[in-house]
Amino acid sequence: MKRIAILGSTGSIGQSALAVVDAHPNRLEIVGLAAGENAERLAEQIARYRPRLAAMATGAAIDRLKGLAPIAGVEVAGAGTEGLVRVASHPDVDLVLCASSGTDGLEAVLAAIDCGKTVALANKEVLVMAGGIVTEAARRRGVAILPVDSEHNAIHQCLHGRDPSELKRIVLTASGGPFRGRPASALSDVSAADALQHPTWRMGRKITIDSATLMNKGLEVIEAHWLFGVGAAQIDVVIHPQSVVHSMVELIDGSIIAQLGVTDMRLPIQYAFSYPERWQATLPSLDLAHAGRLEFDVPDTEAFPCLRLAYRALEVERSLPVVLNAANEVAVARFLEGRLGFPAIAQVIEQTLDAHQVVDVSTLSSVRAVDRWAREHALEMARGVELKV
Repeated sequence: MKRIAILGSTGSIGQSALAVVDAHPNRLEIVGLAAGENAERLAEQIARYRPRLAAMATGAAIDRLKGLAPIAGVEVAGAGTEGLVRVASHPDVDLVLCASSGTDGLEAVLAAIDCGKTVALANKEVLVMAGGIVTEAARRRGVAILPVDSEHNAIHQCLHGRDPSELKRIVLTASGGPFRGRPASALSDVSAADALQHPTWRMGRKITIDSATLMNKGLEVIEAHWLFGVGAAQIDVVIHPQSVVHSMVELIDGSIIAQLGVTDMRLPIQYAFSYPERWQATLPSLDLAHAGRLEFDVPDTEAFPCLRLAYRALEVERSLPVVLNAANEVAVARFLEGRLGFPAIAQVIEQTLDAHQVVDVSTLSSVRAVDRWAREHALEMARGVELKV
């Protein structure tokens, strides 16, 4: 029996993870749940899974939770970062799934590692912001970081059991999002509603916008660097609209190994929960004949410059990925509010990168300091190009 804590249990990844628990009740047990503001859904999850402890983003959300359902016997771990850390470091937890959005899960991931717990990582911002700190902590404690993103999970499967010296390059696949094939001139008037219509995956709002701008793939390039120890020159991106090939590796002899599967996040989540074993899944098998044609193309970084900006941040490294991530979060939030045009997302990010004086970020406090500066500067840049609303 593996004992699980889920950070971000009410989001799309968290709900898929609970579906995996439902499929394997004799192998998986929920010990801790942490959520954002959705007290109603967390109350339902507490009633069903009876965790030992739970946490939410704010005190107000916890008050709503207490008013919704009896939680006798369930410890309320607290609000915000403190709550996440307590859930992630609970002594009864074996594996922590970090599916919380944005940068909120960073301290909790480090706390889980410090307690020797396996980390299943569905939050790419953690490694984009503090990849060196997190991977060094995991190495020092002998803790495994298992990627849950479908692309990195695919790479992990392709490389399992192979000597690192056999790897030539990683190929990350991208669906291309809802605006695939459109030139830059056709993107100035797209709305948030348009950008949220992802063609193959159902995800949270922020990651869906990142997929539309290709920033999601850019963040994954940086994440791949830390997970698999390869440089920017060894990580390629191809557009694959069918989302059947989740990613590939090329070995030094020219062989390419790919992982294919249905577009369902329960598959990579179960892989992380069962690793190093494999368990039978309740998912349908991939029907290649039904999938039909599989297409691959080169990303258009003129129409979608966020991918280019991510490579730039990785090549410089140090504090620049922190700035990239923070500026992107600010710009995407303004776009979702209808205050920023779609092309302005990349514009705000690039202006913030240009203004930043690169520094070392070897401590959590230095990461947070750069993050604060980048958010303030990006907000100032965003105000300069805001739409009239």
